[in-house]
Amino acid sequence: MLPWKRLLRPLLAALLLTSAIAAGPAATAQAAAPSSGWNDYSCKPSAAHPRPVVLVHGTFANSVDNWLALAPYLVNRGYCVYSLDYGQLSGVPLFNALGPIDKSAEQLQVFVDKVLAASGAAEADLVGHSQGGLMPRYYLKFLGGAAKVNALVGIAPDNHGTTLNGLTNLLPYFPGAEDLLSTATPALADQVVGSAFLTKLNAGGDTVPGVHYTVIATKYDEVVTPYRSQFLTGSDVHNVLLQDLCPLDLSEHAAIGLFDRIAFHEVANALDPAHATATTCASVFG
Repeated sequence: MLPWKRLLRPLLAALLLTSAIAAGPAATAQAAAPSSGWNDYSCKPSAAHPRPVVLVHGTFANSVDNWLALAPYLVNRGYCVYSLDYGQLSGVPLFNALGPIDKSAEQLQVFVDKVLAASGAAEADLVGHSQGGLMPRYYLKFLGGAAKVNALVGIAPDNHGTTLNGLTNLLPYFPGAEDLLSTATPALADQVVGSAFLTKLNAGGDTVPGVHYTVIATKYDEVVTPYRSQFLTGSDVHNVLLQDLCPLDLSEHAAIGLFDRIAFHEVANALDPAHATATTCASVFG
């Protein structure tokens, strides 16, 4: 068994490295998000934007690094904006969203309750990148979140899992690989196509009544593959391909969530559909 473990290490390292690169830039020393506007618990939603927005980061990311561009973008448009850390593993600092996704959804449940209590709002809107667009669906479906959430906007979410461009198809050829992945980084195992977590989550339909769903994807996504697997099916779903809005947009998995203002404009439209404006290549200047 030992020789197999030696072979597994480089394979798993490659999978982890690919996901880490996709999650965004190297994590900086983590600190609380800025207290002026972003994660400001004294913020009261306005009549124009009556719901607080909770940002849910992706795998290997954290509540600060994933949102250095989108959080200020929304704050400057008058939203009360909050972000949380979730899915921490013991002994692993800075890099989050690695624990079992169903347990991460419980952390989101607690955080949304905290935000609603502070803001006085009856409902929140959720915006998530990558795993952050997938995990809230468990909260909505199994933890009562549908009664407290108006909309879920997923940016490059792995709603039906990923093959990592076929890399996950190699796991069965390495005895013990899947068990090792599940033990070391449960969230990664949960996001592989066909996992028990995804089977449970998607059984009986992708969506739940009462929640407005938006998915924003890019055809250049190299992490959540195939990219069309990100799209949801349901009566209240708006699936968006970034290149249909701006053919010149070359954003891949990380960029679409970290700094793509065309995607951000579409997020703003999803949060306030009554005042939505056309998203085009020119939205980068908005």
